Amino acid sequence: MRKKILITGSNGLLGQKLARLLVHNAEVEIVASSRGKNKLSQLMPELHFVSLDVTNEQQVDQVIQSEKPTHVIHTAAMTNVDECELNPEACWQLNVSAVQHLVNACGKNNCHFIHLSTDFIFDGAAGPYRETDKPNPVSYYGKSKLAAEELVQRSSGNWAILRTVLVYGVAHDYGRTNIVLWVKNSLEGKKTIQVVSDQFRTPTLVEDLAVGCWLAVAHNAQGIYHISGKEGLTPYEMALQVADYFQLDKTYIKKVDASTFTQPAKRPPRTGFDISKAEKDLGFTPHTFQEGIAVIAAQI
Repeated sequence: MRKKILITGSNGLLGQKLARLLVHNAEVEIVASSRGKNKLSQLMPELHFVSLDVTNEQQVDQVIQSEKPTHVIHTAAMTNVDECELNPEACWQLNVSAVQHLVNACGKNNCHFIHLSTDFIFDGAAGPYRETDKPNPVSYYGKSKLAAEELVQRSSGNWAILRTVLVYGVAHDYGRTNIVLWVKNSLEGKKTIQVVSDQFRTPTLVEDLAVGCWLAVAHNAQGIYHISGKEGLTPYEMALQVADYFQLDKTYIKKVDASTFTQPAKRPPRTGFDISKAEKDLGFTPHTFQEGIAVIAAQI
């Protein structure tokens, strides 16, 4: 049966990559949706787009009822960790209330709901984490994402939760930077950067995450899956790899610990994922961080 996939947050980093990955896939029909106008209209004029504010319950009901997707991939979220700490109400509305609206609409219309979550639901005391490990968020962002997961798990319909870690990549007309571009641009500008060496992550190339989402659809995956890179690296180690790849001067990279920075939200020190379940059940195979840098280099 041909699948019809509604993507929320199609103007975002993951949303754009999903649209690009699937727009010419003969097995699927895509409905891209985002708040505001479609950023991809010139790049992909063939893409079917509907404007959707996921925090508006009526709009969510209306769009899902009229489009009748078989699957919804929910990528829209407030992901700036400090912003969530400073604006808890806005964070809750987008990260939790919106999920409730989508879960309800998917239940009524019998669509498979695929929800994107994060390593920040863990406290970072003992990463890398498996799907069965107990969450204990240390930031408001993490708490909101865990509350959303709990809503999804309580729903009566078909669902999958895909958790990911430190996503990096480049997208069209996308304001935010990422670890690779930040290091590259800083070193090219001969700017000294302070990079932490006491946090541990498994960085995820956005193209890999998009493929993980598609695999979840293709397998009608049920339950929780960890979708990230495989290598556990500190941001400092990532920065060194970026410098080496682009042959830039590493003396501008200063090794610091997290206590150097005062940020509104607390970060979990050691997260990262064990992805063996996704490898085994879905056939997920991510790029190495080195290969991910090469993918970005080709795109810029």
